[in-house]
Amino acid sequence: MKNIVKISALFLCCSVFKAQQTEVSVVRYEDLEKRIQQEHDKLLVVNFWSTTCGPCVKELPHFMEVNTKYAGNQMYKMILVSLDRSADKERVIKFIKNKNLTAEVLLLDDIKRMNTWIPRFEKDWDGNIPVTLFYKNGSKIYFNDGEMSKEDLEKTIKENL
Repeated sequence: MKNIVKISALFLCCSVFKAQQTEVSVVRYEDLEKRIQQEHDKLLVVNFWSTTCGPCVKELPHFMEVNTKYAGNQMYKMILVSLDRSADKERVIKFIKNKNLTAEVLLLDDIKRMNTWIPRFEKDWDGNIPVTLFYKNGSKIYFNDGEMSKEDLEKTIKENL
């Protein structure tokens, strides 16, 4: 009976999680900044990407493997920040489904102010993607400019969890 309850609970959690991925929140820089601060008690992995970015699309399966591995750890969270245009929101939702993205996805609709918010995330970020930032206790601890290998992603997480 306990196993049936556990399986039912797991199925319910997975169903709810899948349902969350059918909609994407459109945010501005300030919203994303607040969201990052809300996760101050976790190791937070924030990946900036786009559906039209080849290296981004290439690294996402590795990110999903790692996200699945650590998803049960309450001290860990991954957020994927799409830099697609808000007009392309439906394409982003379709991409999430087709690529089975399991991490939370936000759509950052603040392209006109890129020159303002990019250096606020990282002074050395030139605006190219993919970019991955790691936060712990609300502070940035690591910046990865460019495509990140599965091994480097896992190593960075293990060292900081």
